[in-house]
Amino acid sequence: MGRNADAIEEGLAIAHAAARLAVKNRILVSTISLDEAFDATHFLPAAREAITSLADESEQAAQEISRLRKAAWGRHTQSRGTHDYRDRDVRNLRRRAKQYVGVAKALRAELEDEANLLALVEQSREAAWGDIASTLDNRLRVEAMRPDEDPNYASMREARMQALRLVDLQKLAVETKERRSEAESADTA
Repeated sequence: MGRNADAIEEGLAIAHAAARLAVKNRILVSTISLDEAFDATHFLPAAREAITSLADESEQAAQEISRLRKAAWGRHTQSRGTHDYRDRDVRNLRRRAKQYVGVAKALRAELEDEANLLALVEQSREAAWGDIASTLDNRLRVEAMRPDEDPNYASMREARMQALRLVDLQKLAVETKERRSEAESADTA
């Protein structure tokens, strides 16, 4: 593979990671917040939207690089910063614009392949499940800790007891009072 092909492959890898993240977040919101059942075909529009957005972004980057290349052409003065391009940068800017266009074309081609989009949804589902499993594991590990496993148990006991008295018991009392009021209102209605 040449330098351009390698850069395009790297750009695609980054785009795929971003698309997986976007679809994973949609899956999490849909299945957890909205309590919907997972159906891969339900998330095909989200996958298409993510890929389309990334292709658009790549095309816009190519246009911006082309604009910078045109502005740099014929400028032979000393550069004043990283993005202050000069004539000597024109060749590199042309290559970068082609790479952005290559990434955009490859992403647009992926939009036509439903099996590829379903694979993206499945990878996103696996990533979502990984996040959920990790969160559950961490919560269970912390909440299920036994006193004999916690080296700070004795020193933190008083703080925990104070939090129990000032926060948890008061919250429980308020909730109990609200439930009683609701039950009394229902009885009188």
